[in-house]
Amino acid sequence: MLDVLRTRLSQKHRTMRYPDGPPPELPERFAGRPVVAPGCEPGCSRCAAVCPTDALRPSAEGLRLDTGRCLFCRACEPACPRGAIAFGREHRLAAARREDLIVGPGDPPPAPARHAIAARLFHRSFKLRQVSAGGCNACEGELNVTGTVVFDVGRFGVQFVASPRHADGLVVTGPVTENMREALLATWEATPAPRLLIAVGACACSGGPLQGSPTCADGLAGVIPGVPVDLWIPGCPPHPVTVLDGLLRLLGRLEGDALRLEGTGVLEPRIPHQ
Repeated sequence: MLDVLRTRLSQKHRTMRYPDGPPPELPERFAGRPVVAPGCEPGCSRCAAVCPTDALRPSAEGLRLDTGRCLFCRACEPACPRGAIAFGREHRLAAARREDLIVGPGDPPPAPARHAIAARLFHRSFKLRQVSAGGCNACEGELNVTGTVVFDVGRFGVQFVASPRHADGLVVTGPVTENMREALLATWEATPAPRLLIAVGACACSGGPLQGSPTCADGLAGVIPGVPVDLWIPGCPPHPVTVLDGLLRLLGRLEGDALRLEGTGVLEPRIPHQ
């Protein structure tokens, strides 16, 4: 324990200045929101042929890329003879509607995924129960990282809890295997209303590489009867900053690049770090 404390003291302040200051520092190999250029050659399907999840759909209107299916493997970039696809550095990928995850030529980023109930009730304290519905643990690992001293999701009032009875919503990862369906439904029923449902990762958004499997649902949509997904966070896995951005916009805490002060209509451009 003493060694841990000494190491922590030597590291000093490590919490990133997000969303304050310059854009977040992202790894060199980070693949963000794709940019699809117009002018795709009619009849060309080279990029679609190499996509492992059928995320690319050539059409007469132009190429469309479904980030909810995309594994961000970037195999399509070198496959396109005209360079019509490029993965940028934009970390803001989450959306309130599934159809907003589809990117076409010239499409703007999706509108902020602000949820009226969440913004009114949970903007200062948001408790989440995470359910791994057959995931590979990559998305689960990234969600765990959001609680470390670097990202520190707790400074925004967001906390992962051990019991659904203490939660305001569920965060689901994985394609929802048949073996996990009943457990997911029971966890949802144990979560008190009002409650939110959040899909994290390509598997939860669409089934990912397992879509079409008889042992899995094709993602979270429709698994809980009559319950829509309130927030879609794509990626394989999504970066912790992408998760943070999606959650803060859902809560109405982040508008543009500024954090909204609790209980006021004021936008505060500088954020105190703990």
